[in-house]
Amino acid sequence: MNYSLKGEKRIVAKFGTNLLTAGAERIDLEMMATLVGQVAKLHERGLEVIVVSSGAIAAGRQKLGLTRERRDIPSKQVMAAVGQSALMHSYEQLFGQHGITVAQTLLTKADLSDRQGYLNARNTLLALLELGVVPIVNENDVVAVDEIEGVAFGDNDNLSGMVANLVDADLLLLLGDVAGLYTADPIKDKSARLIPLVDRIDEGIERLAGGPSAQGHGGMATKVQAARLATASGAAVIIADGRERDIILRLVDGESIGTMFPVATTRMESRKRFLLAGLATKGRLVVDDGAVVALKEQNRSLLPAGIKAVAGDFGRGDVVDIVSEAGERGGESEKGKRIACGISNYSSSDIARIRGAHSDQIESLLGYTYGDEVVHRNNLVVL
Repeated sequence: MNYSLKGEKRIVAKFGTNLLTAGAERIDLEMMATLVGQVAKLHERGLEVIVVSSGAIAAGRQKLGLTRERRDIPSKQVMAAVGQSALMHSYEQLFGQHGITVAQTLLTKADLSDRQGYLNARNTLLALLELGVVPIVNENDVVAVDEIEGVAFGDNDNLSGMVANLVDADLLLLLGDVAGLYTADPIKDKSARLIPLVDRIDEGIERLAGGPSAQGHGGMATKVQAARLATASGAAVIIADGRERDIILRLVDGESIGTMFPVATTRMESRKRFLLAGLATKGRLVVDDGAVVALKEQNRSLLPAGIKAVAGDFGRGDVVDIVSEAGERGGESEKGKRIACGISNYSSSDIARIRGAHSDQIESLLGYTYGDEVVHRNNLVVL
């Protein structure tokens, strides 16, 4: 089975920590050179490539002579600060051997949490690609930590999915030290089989994803999360073992390796891709079964009658998540499960007063109206 990827033009390639270190304590320059050489060949073909690179903390640990046991946040930030420059120096030298200029791009969730920041990052990355530069993207670990709520992506898998969304990528390659998604944990179950194609990411696929990897933050679970975002944004995704010979070139040429997640939807216009990213979400609307059907199957707007509850403090024009009532009641594992997201026509306090009411009652309840819809279908993305 071929993936038919030969028409891809813009590619995001994520290199995991375990790949760049070859499972050791230090950055493996030979492995980096191999990956860079493959990207350079794509560059020669006229393809645009963005690299999302882990490894800054590992590089800093190596340069400072620290042990892996140093896991507290300040130590990680120090290692990232030292390691990021060392990592970029290596990339600059390796790409320079092929006559290619690179650009360091450090991002946090906060950078993309408003539309202006999102568009600024998008425009910068697209301008770099137009100039023939290879952007090297990483999360800004010096300032983005999990303890600061809403600031950190948490791992470079999700960051790479966001970048694919950001630049209209055709293909996202998630390259690490695992061959793809298996039917079970291949370390524990010798009968586990590689799944070559995942047509749809459902709860069964999510259950197959494992925990975090040894050195990196991400694991198969975060790769599946990234695949969900990227495929819904119009990019195909492949999870594969980056240690395979010429893996990037073979995947781009359509060879069946690893696990592929095909494009889930047609290309979205930029505002809807911004909504789908979910970075600027200010609140949550819980809706009944009728609203779920109207949104997902009938392509209709969200009306106040279908809203059961509202959470968060947001204003008119803010982005909100829309979740099913069953998902809200389904326990901690399903809490906040999104079925859609969109721009609200009303504030959280207004919605609290009009929820469950018919649209022709809005003006009498509020004293004014901004329209019959709480979220219009033109400002809504269904997942």
